Amino acid sequence: MNFRQFAFRNVVRNMRAYVAHFLSSTFSVMAFFIFSVLMFHPDLQGQLQSSSLTMSYLASMGLKVSQYFIFLFSFLFLLYSSAAFLKVRKKEFGILAILGMSERQRKRLTFVENMLLGLASIIAGIGIGLLFTKLLLLISERVLMLDEGLRFYVPLKAIGSTAAAFAVLFIAVSLLTVRVGRRSTVLELLKSDEKPRTEPKASAFVSFLAIALIGAGYGMVYYFVERSFFSLSLLAGAIACVVAGTYFLFTQLSVYTIHLLKRRERILFKRINLLTLTDLAYRMRDNAVMFFMVASVMAVAFSAIGVCLTIGDPERTIRNYPYAFTYHASPDSTGEDDGPNLIGSTLEGEGFQYRKATITPLSTERKGYSMIPLSQYNELAAIKDQPIADALSGNGMYIATGGVARNNGVYNDESLVEEARQELGAAGQKLQLEGRLQPFVLPQPFDTIVLPDELFGSLDENGSYGAITYFAVPEWKKTLDLARKLDKTLSADGSENGSSGLFALSLSHFQDRQLNGILLIICVLMGMVFFTFAASFLYFRLYSDKQRDERQYEMIGKIGLSVKELKGLITRQLSLMFFLPLALAAVHSLVAFHNLANLANAPMLTNAVIIFSTFLCIQAVYFLLIRWRYLGHMRDRIG
Repeated sequence: MNFRQFAFRNVVRNMRAYVAHFLSSTFSVMAFFIFSVLMFHPDLQGQLQSSSLTMSYLASMGLKVSQYFIFLFSFLFLLYSSAAFLKVRKKEFGILAILGMSERQRKRLTFVENMLLGLASIIAGIGIGLLFTKLLLLISERVLMLDEGLRFYVPLKAIGSTAAAFAVLFIAVSLLTVRVGRRSTVLELLKSDEKPRTEPKASAFVSFLAIALIGAGYGMVYYFVERSFFSLSLLAGAIACVVAGTYFLFTQLSVYTIHLLKRRERILFKRINLLTLTDLAYRMRDNAVMFFMVASVMAVAFSAIGVCLTIGDPERTIRNYPYAFTYHASPDSTGEDDGPNLIGSTLEGEGFQYRKATITPLSTERKGYSMIPLSQYNELAAIKDQPIADALSGNGMYIATGGVARNNGVYNDESLVEEARQELGAAGQKLQLEGRLQPFVLPQPFDTIVLPDELFGSLDENGSYGAITYFAVPEWKKTLDLARKLDKTLSADGSENGSSGLFALSLSHFQDRQLNGILLIICVLMGMVFFTFAASFLYFRLYSDKQRDERQYEMIGKIGLSVKELKGLITRQLSLMFFLPLALAAVHSLVAFHNLANLANAPMLTNAVIIFSTFLCIQAVYFLLIRWRYLGHMRDRIG
């Protein structure tokens, strides 16, 4: 048996230990390969460019950035997992040293084993990716709403770039991990798992600092959103505080809390709590970094998928732009603009039913709020089947809520009334607010002042935005092709009467769906990769502690620990390992979702429930599987 055969048999014999490492590596290779297939596809960029150059740019940049993230996290993950496995094998290396293996041969053995696993992961990842390439292209063309589809092709560039990138990655990881245990003596290697563990300690100050840092981070994000203080340094500071607080929570606060529970005798000496709490303190200290990484990775995955689902909400576009077509004639245009007539005749020619209304809003000087007469508002409400507003008194006014119903969570009624009074001068000094009107009748991003027709007629028309005509079409989702034709026609004819513009809801909805498709592909794949890494971290930790736990439970079994008590003890410990990081990640994500909902004025509760429920179910299945296998090993040890 030569050296390469010895290394190969080592990997095969330890396959149970390396299975999580191999599967996670394979999955990251597959995800990287999928992004490469899409990025290099000859038809994808061309079709995205035909709908929007911005969309094509975002798709290209999003796929590249995702590859960079996967590559970076794969490097950190592989480095951590390889180092963890090598530490477990120190006793094996000690025996090999006694048999005559030199330090150089040990490094060579470690390097060859890592490269064998890396080569197998690259082949398996690319192979699985190739098997599902056609299915991937079919899903992508449907998600991205590509009219011409994505033809199947042999992704030679994707195969080459993926193989080259991960070959470099595995070589780098292999070179770094061979340094584990390089300064240890043979005796230290043989007794590496027999060293007594020092009792874990925790600082009360740092424990409370963890809570303070997380609270400060949450407060900064809240201030960023609610007070519209859009500063990148503030946002970066908030993220830094939450990350640091999460780290101290697992390394200090968790151990400090266990110490407080151990001081309460009624809790400590109840059933098997003495064993649970004593061992839990060591586990929390030993696994603190792993808990921190798992919680951070899961929080990123939850938040990314939540943002994606919110952006892709089909009702979001309709809320912001409630009319099928909007034609804005410039106030500088001379004569009557034929744009509205062309839109109406085209809709009739294609057999679409529609209703239209026109408004001529006037701008205000200080804050950009617009003003319209009551009759024009009622025309818009009528074509949207909204309640008609009651008549106003001579000095009355309404505030019509536009696409954004609130400004930082607070209605600006007094500010708008004062705005109208200053704009109207002496005629508006007795102006009184008589109420707010139905939301989403007006698609403007700000609130609009609605005045009596007589009072509006006395205003100077120099502040006019120009006539805006709105078309309500019940079957607006079927008007995409028509909207594209109108957009080309009006863009070509717009120079004759000054600048004029068409906004089509179907075009905007189509582009939003494409953007969401890009984000959906990116976020779901990234979330799955991160979640796989998190699950692997837990597996590595259990495998690292397996031999020590077997000896511990065997000794406890000799003094009377029953199988039922063993089951309860292990279930408690595994529950904390599997669900504590998940719970903290969910809390971080809920705070992010709440602030994103306020920032984007879009509900996120439903999406949050879907995300958390899905990941909780997956984690629960994984927990039950690992618990079943782990209990089987430990029951055998205590007889």
